[in-house]
Amino acid sequence: MPGENLSRDEARERAALLSVDGYEVSLDLRSAVGGGDGEPRTFRSVTTIRFRCGEPGASSFADLIAPSVTAVTLNGKDLDPGEVFDGSRITLEDLAADNELTVDAQCAYSRTGEGMHRFVDPEDGEVYLYTQYEPADSRRVFANFEQPDLKAPFRFEVRAPEGWTVWSNGAGELTDGVWRFAETKPISTYITCVVAGPYHYVTDSYSRTFEDGSRLEIPLGAMCRKGLAPYFEADDVFLITKQGLDFFHDHFDYPYPFGKYDQAFVPEYNLGAMENPGLVTFREEYIFRGKVTRASYESRANVILHEMAHMWFGDLVTMEWWDDLWLKESFADFMGTFANVGATRFSDAWITFANRRKAWAYRADQLPSTHPITADIRDLQDAKLNFDGITYAKGASVLKQLVAYVGQDAFLEGARRYFKRNAYGNTRLGDLLSVLEETSGRDLTGWARSWLQTAGVNSLTPQVLLDERGRIAELAVLQEAPESHPELRPHRVAVGLYRRTPEGALERYARVEADVEGPRTVVAELAGAEAPELVLVNDDDLTYCKIRFDETSLATLREHLGAISDPLARALCWSALWNLTRDALLPARDFVGLVLRFAGRESEIGVVQMLHAWAESALVHYAAPDWRETGERLLSEGALRELRQAEAGSEHQLAWARFFASAATGEDDLALLKDLLDGSEVVEGLEVDQELRWAFLEPLAAHGAADEGVLAAELARDDTASGKRHQVRCLAARPSAAVKAQAWAQVVESDTLSNALVEATIAGFAQASQRELTAPYAPKYFAAIERVWSERSIQIGMDVVRGLFPAFQDSPETLAAADAWLAAHPDAAPALRRLVLEARDDLARGLRGQECDAREAVA
Repeated sequence: MPGENLSRDEARERAALLSVDGYEVSLDLRSAVGGGDGEPRTFRSVTTIRFRCGEPGASSFADLIAPSVTAVTLNGKDLDPGEVFDGSRITLEDLAADNELTVDAQCAYSRTGEGMHRFVDPEDGEVYLYTQYEPADSRRVFANFEQPDLKAPFRFEVRAPEGWTVWSNGAGELTDGVWRFAETKPISTYITCVVAGPYHYVTDSYSRTFEDGSRLEIPLGAMCRKGLAPYFEADDVFLITKQGLDFFHDHFDYPYPFGKYDQAFVPEYNLGAMENPGLVTFREEYIFRGKVTRASYESRANVILHEMAHMWFGDLVTMEWWDDLWLKESFADFMGTFANVGATRFSDAWITFANRRKAWAYRADQLPSTHPITADIRDLQDAKLNFDGITYAKGASVLKQLVAYVGQDAFLEGARRYFKRNAYGNTRLGDLLSVLEETSGRDLTGWARSWLQTAGVNSLTPQVLLDERGRIAELAVLQEAPESHPELRPHRVAVGLYRRTPEGALERYARVEADVEGPRTVVAELAGAEAPELVLVNDDDLTYCKIRFDETSLATLREHLGAISDPLARALCWSALWNLTRDALLPARDFVGLVLRFAGRESEIGVVQMLHAWAESALVHYAAPDWRETGERLLSEGALRELRQAEAGSEHQLAWARFFASAATGEDDLALLKDLLDGSEVVEGLEVDQELRWAFLEPLAAHGAADEGVLAAELARDDTASGKRHQVRCLAARPSAAVKAQAWAQVVESDTLSNALVEATIAGFAQASQRELTAPYAPKYFAAIERVWSERSIQIGMDVVRGLFPAFQDSPETLAAADAWLAAHPDAAPALRRLVLEARDDLARGLRGQECDAREAVA
């Protein structure tokens, strides 16, 4: 990767030597507009850092990634930039006890979403800027000490083009042509932020009176590009924001510490959002240009609340190094759903968590790269890859288990003490455990070792023995672990027993909470209960595990899954069945059949949309190749049937319309999509808005039914940044060797595309229906990835290595090619090897699933 990596050992050494008193950062962004002066387009960045050194006379370094440095001054002495700056570090020798460093540099605008990202809106030509740093890209904007435990106050001032507005973490005002911002509290470099441009900006306010009579006033702001202003539902953003602020103040007993609260929805954003204190950034796709389901609004609310939780978990109290990234991300992920349920209209958000969020965790925790929640992060490349399903979703699941284990009151009291003791500081695992042990009265050493310091996921299976009367003689829970990670953990679970009512509903008639430990745990309280038709061993989703079923329960689900009346229990059963499919224990065709049979009866729209994604994945990756054509036909027929039967204008109708488009392959399907686009066919209540038009056009393009002219005409109709991304994806999806060659060259051989268009091109290139067409690119992939990784930014490198892995060349030969590359490149960057190893494991898992599905055909 361009720029020097920073190791944990180097960071620890520097933190032991230095402490930082403050930054003054001056940026001149007037160069963002106009013709520019060649590539890269740059801006002036002048930084003054005041810091102390515990060993006068020692040497250290500051971080900066910039095309050029004009001047470096240390303690009044001018240093030669050519001697002290190597492109990523500034050498600092003979430090005094008290030091002042000033660096005058030309920093580059970014097109990859890392550093100071510059976006030109194709709709009106306006330029928009924003910064994104985590884990270590603030050094692309100003000189600093780029590690989370060297916190300091920051003062920013910014010169910007006339007519622009500029925002930063603190409140700002424009005086004499310069935007000057209030000094921040001590924060880490990676959560500083600047947003600048002609953004559409809406304001509101939040106030709260505390028990002691003091009053907190928080100015609220929300912004987006002008082109998205007609779709910007700022009122809903502010509603969730206020509900979240109420909720966290109620539970945290620590007033929001960062003054104002702005939220910027920005273009070409790589992440979901970022918790910069006082100025949270979000991907602008959370502004909905067309009709979406309730699940999309719930997701947006969850992200707003996740980032808000970070104001305390992550910003006020920050992990010392990226090993303890979970200290902020696991908590924010848990708190996002906890607050969504407790404070907003999305009171069933735990269902989405169980069904969607935990699926991310289960996949990540079964990859060869799985790691404990408290990970071993050797350097910044490791850190970048650990923003994963384990750090977020498994960590949040484990915290949910901890709440069940110690009690909600003890958990929240521990959080309150944690904030007060460590405000504006940095922490490690032990700091949190100590307060939770205080408040709960439990020794958490064993719990932490099992749950935070070991990897892997356990499976829990019910074992039911009946007596001569047909009642339960004994019900036990069997716990298993994979050979690679054999840890058996303590699980606080609820075991639910279900049977059908005379009306046919499958309902719970008994529930017992139990502590599962070791390979077999008897749940004595259920002895004597009537025989169940279904046993759910993680009812209410208290723990993190893969749910398995006994034979009776599985048979019940095959016939009556849709009859389960409780939506969370249904979601848990669906999740368990998907895990069985991924583990090659349930044939993919059986899972597809269950979706076709029962998904149309599912009330929870988020679950419906997840089932659509899983069914498509089952067909593409886990079904036997000779059944795919049959499966495609069954899915498209089933989707169309549900589309026509859905309530007119309902969100279920919209979800089935989108799924029908993704499943469409036959001539009749494609003809219907064309007719829906031109209005010659109408499904009552279905509004084919612009976003849905693009959803219909992609399968048409992929199957050769929409050519370049059709796509150009659609772009003319939707000549926006969003429209351009859709068009690029559709263009790359066309079934032509020349198209694929061009897309490959644009992404692999060139770096001219922005991050968003790289993502769109890769998505279009990789089509499950074009396996033969893209087969020649499998060897090209393995030949190119090491060069791409070394030449491109880490974000683009990750996109290319993940997105272009030949996953659709699902054969033992591709598996062997991946193994050969790994064997031949033992010294490749560990992060690159990890990405290839993960993709290889997904491929191997898919092949095992295909074998399972093929056996079903023979049976």
